[in-house]
Amino acid sequence: MTHPLLDLPPLTARRFAAIEDRVARLLDTRQDVLITQGEALLPLEGAIRAAAGPGTVALNVITGPYGQTFGGWLRDAGATVHDISVPFHTAVRAEQIRAAFAEHPEIDFVSLVHAEAATGNTNPVAEIGEAVREQGALFYLDAVASVGAEPVLPDAWGVDLCVIGAQKAMGGPAGVSAISVSERAWARMAANPNAPRRSYLSLLDWKERWLDAGRTALPHAPAQLEMLALDACLERIEADGPDAVMARHRRAAEATRAGASALGGGLEPYVHDAADAAPVATTLRVPPSLAASDLVAAALAADPALPLAAGGGALAKEMIRVNHYGPDATESAVQASLAALGTALAAQGAPVDPAAARQAVQRAWR
Repeated sequence: MTHPLLDLPPLTARRFAAIEDRVARLLDTRQDVLITQGEALLPLEGAIRAAAGPGTVALNVITGPYGQTFGGWLRDAGATVHDISVPFHTAVRAEQIRAAFAEHPEIDFVSLVHAEAATGNTNPVAEIGEAVREQGALFYLDAVASVGAEPVLPDAWGVDLCVIGAQKAMGGPAGVSAISVSERAWARMAANPNAPRRSYLSLLDWKERWLDAGRTALPHAPAQLEMLALDACLERIEADGPDAVMARHRRAAEATRAGASALGGGLEPYVHDAADAAPVATTLRVPPSLAASDLVAAALAADPALPLAAGGGALAKEMIRVNHYGPDATESAVQASLAALGTALAAQGAPVDPAAARQAVQRAWR
């Protein structure tokens, strides 16, 4: 018997290219867009290894764990790396970027994470992009968590390498990702003798065999189900309107912060300034006497579908993440998450006010 998910006609090059064009429209970019056949770590690593190497002097901004990862890749590629690290409860400022350029005028590559879902902060990319353009450096941006939750505009911001993934705010599949590449970035890759070739990490192979060949024949069989899911997810965003999708995420973040503050029990927003808080996910700090991982475990035991997680690594003790992205960017998901956390806090003897939290969420949402 036939199966709708198994007995599909092959994905054509024309359909593949049309989905890339949809991604370009979402990003409002005229740059080349490549859809890569894997989770976003594939183009994130591929872009660094292609565009950076011995002789590259990189400014790597660390506002969470992914910034730390990028610094490691840059050093592995042979680049000289200068790190800017800011506390995970805040964001980096354009003035800090300019100060780093003044101290190290030889910097020619900047790596930045737009929104760190793991720590709940977001960085002002438009202002940072202006500072990077003044320096003339190549600008690499991880927008995997931010796309769909807040504007991502590579052309307007001067981003040369912009990586996105569909699995968070876009509400799409996890196994496929995309990258926009400027002409400057392609030139940097072509001049790098260490850029991956004949490799799954190679962006240059895709450019040569796909973009330069007119996008008429796919280099290899694509991940068909993921590509179709990505197309459906882009279609849904277009139908709802990107502004409406982003507004829903923004309301979810505002409502979560307001509700958590009203709930009590020692729970408070992890990111101090609301302007630095990412719309894709809200992080909460628990009182020192409690463990975030225990509270999350208790909440998920009551409802495993809640978009809750404890912080990673050392943050598992102090941080709770409310992952209100994609289909969970709703008032009901926020209400359910805070109600479950309130129950878990009360079981630990913490004084909570669930009614005040419900009302705060309702007011913020409206």
